[in-house]
Amino acid sequence: MSEKRLSLLELNGLVRELIEVEMPNEYWVEAELSECRESRGHCYMELIERDDHTATPVARASAKCWASKWALVKPYFERTTGQQLRAGLKVLLKVYPQFHEAYGFSWIVTDINPNFTLGDQARRRQEIIRQLKEEGVFDLQRELRLPLFCLNIAVISSQTAAGYGDFCNQLADSPFTFRTQLFPATMQGEGVEQSIIAALEAVYEANMANMANMAHESHETYKPNPFDCVVIIRGGGATSDMSGFDTLALAENVANFPLPIITGIGHDRDESILDMVSHQRVKTPTAAAAFLIDHAQAVFDALNDAQQRITRYAQLRFQTQEAQLSTLNTQLSTLVERKLTNEVHRLELFKEKLKALDPTLLLRRGYSITLKDGHTVRDPKTLLPGDKIETRLEKGTIKSSVI
Repeated sequence: MSEKRLSLLELNGLVRELIEVEMPNEYWVEAELSECRESRGHCYMELIERDDHTATPVARASAKCWASKWALVKPYFERTTGQQLRAGLKVLLKVYPQFHEAYGFSWIVTDINPNFTLGDQARRRQEIIRQLKEEGVFDLQRELRLPLFCLNIAVISSQTAAGYGDFCNQLADSPFTFRTQLFPATMQGEGVEQSIIAALEAVYEANMANMANMAHESHETYKPNPFDCVVIIRGGGATSDMSGFDTLALAENVANFPLPIITGIGHDRDESILDMVSHQRVKTPTAAAAFLIDHAQAVFDALNDAQQRITRYAQLRFQTQEAQLSTLNTQLSTLVERKLTNEVHRLELFKEKLKALDPTLLLRRGYSITLKDGHTVRDPKTLLPGDKIETRLEKGTIKSSVI
């Protein structure tokens, strides 16, 4: 065999020299991150391009950003986009090729354009919002009414988050008795979507169980009340990673949830899609607690005001009725007196009439009264021979028999 043989090192060296000569420039390349990890200050990426119609990968490559560049690129990207570089993001990278005899080919990243990623995210957000509106669920949460006595709160948060502790402490310091139950969830990173969805399912199942217990258990057995609302809070984590709150699946679950959902995920820059579809969005966990306390205070004030108005109305009604009763009492006294006078006059008239009908007056005038068995005899034909009769005169009585 007369052809010259090369060692692998020599062959790779030729490739390196060819690339350095033929591709000496830097290039802007669009790609999707399929992997992104840091190690010892460097960032290692896996790039992918998918077919627009089938989403099948049509190109792959590895990329690296050395620590000296990464220390500048990373904070600028996060400040501009409000999130960390992660798998699934579309990015515009400035790269140059590098081939190492021992480690092979890689693109070396020298810059990242955050505006490209923002534009892609904006397009994805608008597409999700459009789809939610087409489904008719975008405004469903705002159609729900927060219960008047909103005191039983289901909380979705990380158990170790400082914001969760602040939320509970603020409720505990209020003049109202709130009951909270934590449903732990991941609030940062790639697991946010599925973790919060799972927590929402747990809240729903617990609420249905509580309602069933209330329906079947006796009043003497204490059972937890159903939840009045759900609070999703996030505090103490990095504000640069909000991508998990901008997903279609999470937005659909929140929008269709049967209880009002309050979000306080601690991000001032822009509203997440989760914020947009929730019943009420506040900035921080403590703001969520303040919202619930203010709601309870408003209900308390309204009830107190209603009580005062009812008391005033009752007092006014009592005073009115008392005045009417006093007037009626005066009128009644006058009427009674007049009635009594009239009746006394009538009695006098009856007495005079009775005097005129007194039979003793007739007897004094020379008339007599004949009685049979104590009854006045008006017709002699009613008498039979042998009947005993009694004749009363002014000065005595004559007893005789009928012949």
